[in-house]
Amino acid sequence: MQKLLALLVSLENKSPTVLISGASGSGKELVARAIHANSPRANGPFIPINCGAIPKDLLESELFGHEKGAFTGAINQRAGRFELALGGTLFLDEIGDMPLEMQVKLLRVLQEKVFQRVGGNKDIAADVRIITATHRDLEQCVAKGEFREDLFYRLNVFPIGVPALRERQEDIPGLIKQIAQELSEEGLGTLKLKPTCVSALQNYPWPGNVRELANLLERLLIVHSDNLVELADLPEKYRQGIEIDLPVNEPTKLVSSVANIEILPEQGFDMKQRIIELEIGWIQQALEQCGGVVTRAAELLGLRRTTLIEKMRKYGIVAD
Repeated sequence: MQKLLALLVSLENKSPTVLISGASGSGKELVARAIHANSPRANGPFIPINCGAIPKDLLESELFGHEKGAFTGAINQRAGRFELALGGTLFLDEIGDMPLEMQVKLLRVLQEKVFQRVGGNKDIAADVRIITATHRDLEQCVAKGEFREDLFYRLNVFPIGVPALRERQEDIPGLIKQIAQELSEEGLGTLKLKPTCVSALQNYPWPGNVRELANLLERLLIVHSDNLVELADLPEKYRQGIEIDLPVNEPTKLVSSVANIEILPEQGFDMKQRIIELEIGWIQQALEQCGGVVTRAAELLGLRRTTLIEKMRKYGIVAD
């Protein structure tokens, strides 16, 4: 990751065309945003578009905009992403999925520095810095005839490879901070993670890369907005192999009524009801010993916090 950071520093106050490659969800857009934020265009807009997520018959209009009446349904003039990005940066994500006919039109913009809205004849200066990203091997795509060679060399002025998150787990604290800040700016509140949570997340292999991390943080923020997230609040798979520590002086075992169960119950004994009674007793004792703190009670019982809350609702138990 130090190599990637060195590359980003070398781009500061410069504006070459950048091609970012990496696995799906590895954080390519975060890198693109970091490049933009440290460029001469930082005060301009950052406009992203996923070239693989838009139908090819709509992609031209999305990129270049259209004039009123340019096609059926074009009832108003509309600015495209190039126009919205004037003075700033246009991030073309998954450029490897762009149809060949659109590649020709993009190449023209890069060469001539102008574009036209669909249905228009007026040239608009393309005062835009282009950053592209892909999860595909574009050189192989060129060899297969799936990507234009001339466009590839236009885009590949400054290539940057983004490793999978499992290969740069030392970046996780910084990514958590960055993603949490973005979520806060969207009005979702403030996310606070205990150090034990961060350590657990650094030990997780992240098959879904940065996208999985962002989804987890958003989920935690929705459930625990403006509250401190403890280790027990993480879904179980994210804390595999991490021991949940209880506060010093807090009991680690519950005194339950298990010892009072008759070894040979009398006729008419209702085992199901007895188990329910025991479960209610354990929950009540755990809450009492933990001062009514549900998260700590869940740790003491070896349950997820959400599971304990469900049981409390089921049995009508209220934390004092």
